[in-house]
Amino acid sequence: MSKHLLPNYGRSARKHGLTLAAAAVASALITSTPAFASDHASETQTGVSRSATSSQPQRQVTADAVLKLAQQQVGTTENASGGGTRFHSWYMTSPRAQETLARDGGSLQAYANAPWCAMFVSWVGEQTGVRPTMGWDAYTVTWARWFKNNGRWGTLAKPGAVVYYAWGGDKSITSIDHMGLVKKDNRDGTITAIEGNTGNGKVEERVRPKSDVVGYGYPQYKS
Repeated sequence: MSKHLLPNYGRSARKHGLTLAAAAVASALITSTPAFASDHASETQTGVSRSATSSQPQRQVTADAVLKLAQQQVGTTENASGGGTRFHSWYMTSPRAQETLARDGGSLQAYANAPWCAMFVSWVGEQTGVRPTMGWDAYTVTWARWFKNNGRWGTLAKPGAVVYYAWGGDKSITSIDHMGLVKKDNRDGTITAIEGNTGNGKVEERVRPKSDVVGYGYPQYKS
C-alpha cells in the first residue's frame, strides 16, 4: 500500500511526504484561501493551477466520465523501481510538479519512482477536464485540506468523489496514507474504489471498509 507521493526521502518524508520545514510552508499556503479561487496565484496555493488552461472555459464533466477513464487504467503496473507509469511521466512534465517541488523541496527526478496514488488521481482529473475543481497534487494531506478549506469535504461516499484513507483508523487528515476515486457505496459498510499504487503496485478496483476512510473530497460534476 502506498504512502503519499513524495519528492523528499527522509524519515518524516516517507511517512508524510514532506520534511518538517516544507510541511510548515505547505500549511501556511493552504490556510485562508477562497473556494476554488479564480486567479493563478490563489489556485497555486490551494492545489489548483490554471497555468495550462486559464484561457479555456471549464468543461462540464460527469462523474461517470471520470470513473470510465479511471476504470480503463485498471491493470497498469509500476516497474521494478516503483515507478515508470504514464502517471509519473505526465506529472513530472506538468506545471504542478514545479509548484509542489517549490513547496516541498526535493528533486524532479525523485517523482519518477515515487508512490503514485495521488499522481493517478491527478492524471484522471487532468485528462477528463475536471481538474479545476478536483485539484492536483503530489501530497495527499495537502490535497485533502484543499477540499476541506474550499467547503468540498464530507463523509458521504458519492460516485466520483476522491476518497482518502488512513490505515490505522485515525480520522485526522494528517494521518492520511492513501487515496483513490469512489466507484460506489456498497451499502454494507464498504465502498468500491479505483486506486493507483495499490495491491502489487497496480491500478486496481478495491473494496474497502469505511472504517479506513478519513473523508471524501467532492469535485464539481455535471449532474
